[in-house]
Amino acid sequence: MEQVVAFVLELDRLKAVTRKVKPLGQDRYENSAEHSWHLAMLALAMAPYAEPGTDMDRVIRMLLVHDIGEIETGDTLFFIEAGRHERKAAEEQAVARILGLLPHGQGEALLDLWREFEAGQSREARFAQALDRAAPVLLNLANNGQSWRENEVRYEQVVGRVGPPIAAGCPALWNHIAGRLDAARDAGWFGMG
Repeated sequence: MEQVVAFVLELDRLKAVTRKVKPLGQDRYENSAEHSWHLAMLALAMAPYAEPGTDMDRVIRMLLVHDIGEIETGDTLFFIEAGRHERKAAEEQAVARILGLLPHGQGEALLDLWREFEAGQSREARFAQALDRAAPVLLNLANNGQSWRENEVRYEQVVGRVGPPIAAGCPALWNHIAGRLDAARDAGWFGMG
């Protein structure tokens, strides 16, 4: 019980990790805990669009653990290339430490899920990654490109970085988003960076 409580209290720190996108109708930025919860709900709603045979329980568990390393590393804008490998290595160390708070066996299974998500090879990981890439896009489309404009993110960056994983993991979602990104570009919702 002590180990589980220590783990859960450590996870509470994820609420303090600020992201770059604002929740709809809010002046504040979302936090990584909200993002993870939102993705789990998105997975439930998008389940009919997943590849047949996708284990949705596994997808949701991946989405709940995929960002816990940010407790120590913080959130970095997805479009920043410099230092990506170093950040991922630091995040994996953080995830291993945090999951290591759990009783023997529990943490290892969750760390395997985190690694599966990062590798993006299984049908569940592809679907989870598609949702992770799509959620900020959907918020930006609903917020007139708020974080794209604030962070000088270009249309080409968004389409190039998020398009392939969304199309690979949930083609119907990419079909929904692609035309809206073109309209957002025409509306001037992207940065000039």
